[in-house]
Amino acid sequence: MDENDMTIRRIEAAEVDAFRRIRLEALQMEPAAYASSYEDWAALPDEEWRKRLETPVFVAFQHGEPVGITGLLRQRSTKMAHRATIVMVYVRRSLRGTGLARDLLNMAAGQARDSGIRLLELAVSAENPAAIRFYEREGFIEVGRIPGGFLHDGREIDDVMMVRRIG
Repeated sequence: MDENDMTIRRIEAAEVDAFRRIRLEALQMEPAAYASSYEDWAALPDEEWRKRLETPVFVAFQHGEPVGITGLLRQRSTKMAHRATIVMVYVRRSLRGTGLARDLLNMAAGQARDSGIRLLELAVSAENPAAIRFYEREGFIEVGRIPGGFLHDGREIDDVMMVRRIG
């Protein structure tokens, strides 16, 4: 990966097309990795895509093309406002192993820390051991599982719940 050609930034509503392209790519290329489906997201109206950018969404661009994504959802309740969930993590297959996933995660964690977040949470498919190992290397620990947390092709897949303190 040529570092000079890669940028990661929080995107805004005006960049909804880049968001749509990389999110739909993620859902199409790795359907078993997400609780959401390509069909559900593809059917969203433009206004809903823009609304989903009200929470931080970080996109990696290479030569101006979106190649990776992650998002951050903060808890709303005042007693849980110190927590946020990492969502939509995806890096194009050709860029895996380059450190891009770590850079996206660090960008989201930095934004979270700057916003007063102390605890990052995420759910990952039990059938994605590479992702679980990645999160463990990044300091996340497994705190539980939701048996049959989502359905894919009629099969129940466990969600592995993981957390990392950042504050």
